[in-house]
Amino acid sequence: MDFDLTKEQELIAQSVAEFADKEVAPKVAAYDEAEEFPRDLVDKMYDLGLMGMMVPPEYGGGGTDTVSYTLAMEEINRVDASLGVIMSVNNSLVCDPILRFGTEAQKEFYLPRFAQGPWLGAYALTEPWSGSDAGAMRATAVREGDEWVLNGQKIFVTNGWHADAIVTYAKTDPKAPRSQGISAFIVPADAPGLQKVRKEKKLGIRASDTAALAFENLRIPEENLLGERDRGFRVALATLDGGRIGIASQALGIARGSFEAARDYAQEREQFDRPIAEFQAIRFKLADMATEIDAARLLIHHAAALRDRGKNYTKAASMAKLFASDLAVRASREAIQIFGGYGYLRDYPVEKRYRDAKITELYEGTSEIQRLVIARHLARDLQG
Repeated sequence: MDFDLTKEQELIAQSVAEFADKEVAPKVAAYDEAEEFPRDLVDKMYDLGLMGMMVPPEYGGGGTDTVSYTLAMEEINRVDASLGVIMSVNNSLVCDPILRFGTEAQKEFYLPRFAQGPWLGAYALTEPWSGSDAGAMRATAVREGDEWVLNGQKIFVTNGWHADAIVTYAKTDPKAPRSQGISAFIVPADAPGLQKVRKEKKLGIRASDTAALAFENLRIPEENLLGERDRGFRVALATLDGGRIGIASQALGIARGSFEAARDYAQEREQFDRPIAEFQAIRFKLADMATEIDAARLLIHHAAALRDRGKNYTKAASMAKLFASDLAVRASREAIQIFGGYGYLRDYPVEKRYRDAKITELYEGTSEIQRLVIARHLARDLQG
C-alpha cells in the first residue's frame, strides 16, 4: 500500500480544509445552539463538489476515489460533525446505492440532482422495533398493478426533514424469513402518504435533522424499485459497508479537531507559572491522542484503498469504524480534561465535539455490531 497521497488528493484535502476553516467554523456554534439546518453551507458543499464526490462525471459527480472522500470527510468533521453527517448520508447512503444498484434511467435522473444539487437524499432503514436487527422490519410494500404501495414507520432518518428523496426499505415478501423478502425503493419526499412525524431532539450533531417518518398507503411507480425485488437487504448491507468508512472518517475528524484544540490550548494556558503543555500528564494525553489519530487514519485509508481496488472491505470498514468511533469519544473527553472547567462551557469548542462524538459509536452499526462483523470474518478466515 502506498502511504503517500497523490497531488490531487492533497489538493482536495487542502481546499476542503480551507472551506471548513473560513466558511464553516464561524457558523458552527450558532447553528448548533439553534439546532438549525445549515442550508447555506450545504449549498456551498454542492458548489465544491462534496455532495457526490464518488459519482462519475457522466452523472454529474466528482469521480474521486474513496481515499479522497475520506480526506474531505475528515476535514469537514474536524470543524463540524453536523455538516459532516449531512455530507456522509448524501454520498454514502444515497448516491452510492443508486450508482451500484440503480437502473441506467435512475442513475441519469437522480445522481446529477443529488451530486450537483439542489436535491438532498436520506436513508430510511431503522424502525422503532428493529434497531441493530434491521432484518426484522415491518414496513411493507405491496405491488398493485404498476405501482408499489408502502406502509410502515421509519426512525433515525438523517436528512429526513429536508430530503427530496429517500432510499427506503420495506418487506415485499411477507412469507420470507427475516432479512429475506426485503426490497429497496427510491421514495420522493413529496409523495402523498409520506408523513414527517417528528424531528428528534438530540445530544449532538444538532444542526443536522433526524426525523421519524411514516408511510400511509404511499404509492410509487414500479420504476422506483432500487435493485432486484426481494434482494434489498443485500443493497442495505453493501451500502452500510461503504457508509462505515464515511462514519469512521467523521469520527477521525472529531478526534483530530479535539486534539488540535487541546494542543493549542495547552500551549497558551499557564498554571504554576508555565504552560500546561510542559507538564508530563498533559504531554502524555496529547501523545496518546496523536498516536491513535494516525492509527485510525491508516485503518480508514486501508479500507478505502481496498474498496477502490474492488476487493472485499467489509471487515476493514468495521475495524476502521470501531476504532475511530471509540477514539472520537476518548479524544474529545481528554480534550475537555485538558481544558479543565473551561472545557465544560459552550464558550469553548471541545464540549460540542464530546456531544457529537458519541453518535459515531451508534449509527450505521453500533460498536457491538462492528465487533460481531469482525468476529464473523475472523471465524471464516480460520475455516479457510
